[in-house]
This record gives sequence, C-alpha cells and structure tokens, in this order.
Amino acid sequence: MAGLINFKDEAEVKQYLDNLEVEYSFQCHSEKDPEGCQRLADFLEGIKKNYESAAQVLKHNCETNGHGESCYKLGVYHITGKGGVTPCLKAAYSCFMRACSAGGKKSIDACHNAGLLACDGRAMDGGPDLTAAQQYYEKACSGGFAPSCFNLSGLFIESSSKGLPPNMTLALKYANRACELGHVYGCANASRMYRLGDGTEKDEKKAEELKNRAKELYSLEKERKFGE
Repeated sequence: MAGLINFKDEAEVKQYLDNLEVEYSFQCHSEKDPEGCQRLADFLEGIKKNYESAAQVLKHNCETNGHGESCYKLGVYHITGKGGVTPCLKAAYSCFMRACSAGGKKSIDACHNAGLLACDGRAMDGGPDLTAAQQYYEKACSGGFAPSCFNLSGLFIESSSKGLPPNMTLALKYANRACELGHVYGCANASRMYRLGDGTEKDEKKAEELKNRAKELYSLEKERKFGE
C-alpha cells in the first residue's frame, strides 16, 4: 500500500529516517520554526543517538527561540553533562526558570526542578533561596504536580530551621493537596498533622481516613513495581 513503510526493509527505513532528518532540519533552520527545532532535537537524541548535535539544537532553540521544552531538556543536559554539555547547576537553573515561564508540556516539570535547585542552594550565589523555591513549587503544585505540593508542605514545616517562619496551616493544606494527587507521603503527613492537631484542630477520624489512603496508595505502588 502506497505511503506505508516496510520496517523490515533496512534500506527503506534508513531512507525514511534520512528524509525525516532533512524535513526537521529544514523546519528548524530554514523555516525558523521552534517546534521544528524541537522535533529535530528529539530525532537526533532518540533516533540518531547523536547527543552532541541534539544539545546544539536545544541550545539554539532555547536561547534564540525561547522554546520551553528545549530549555527544559537543555537544563537536564546541564545537570547530567549529556551531549558534551558542561555540567553546571547554575546553567541548569537558568534553563528551568526559562522553561517554567515559557509554558508548554514540560513547564510544570521545569518549575519543580527550579524549586529543587533554589531550595538546595548549590545553583545560587547566596545559598538556598526558599522564597524562590516556594514560588516555583506553588506554580508546579497548582499545575497538579504532587511532589511539588509535598515539598511545599515540608518547606512550611521545616522553614523555621532555614530562616523562615513555619506555617503549619499551609503545611497541612499542601500535604492534603499532595494526598489528593496521589502522593503517599502527603497522605501520611496530613494524617499525622490531624492526629496531633498541627495546623488544625485534632481530628482522629480524618487522621484515620488519610492513614488508610496512604496504605492504599502504598499498596498500589508496590503492585505497579511488581508488575513492571
């Protein structure tokens, strides 16, 4: 049937992939299409395994076009040193900040990673920046990213030891949100807070409900791992 590729024919597959590379290269470099550049980078990384060339395309598409997904992937390259990119947490943080602001399908992941680096402090000149970490975690949490909600909860619990006043009410709010999004430790922490009355009135019934939810999520997680 016309138009279909016989993937058992190596020559035909090679021709097909070569044509794809030419098409994506044209979209990126001639048409100046940021999505085309991202497709080219994905092709070079995933099909050609040419990480050095992929890194160059990502760098161009992030720095010139401000493409969020390319900035996110470039940030990951800066963390791992992939594609010959110089490992640098500051550069990674800059990429994640751009990706977080740019939007797109990797925006939430980028916001979370920016929060992690701001909280860790190694990417910052003056050490940990908990205000920045809070802002990035809040953005990712509002986008439905459970680990950011959980980290926010921990930030408000532990902040007193890091120079910020604790806020147990907000800690409980974000633990509950993490639990709603399926984070087992969010449920466990919220359960404990209701049992102790941290950030709320003591509520044994609610504490028990959340404890059971944590057990349920933990069992489901173990089943998924066993089935992999």
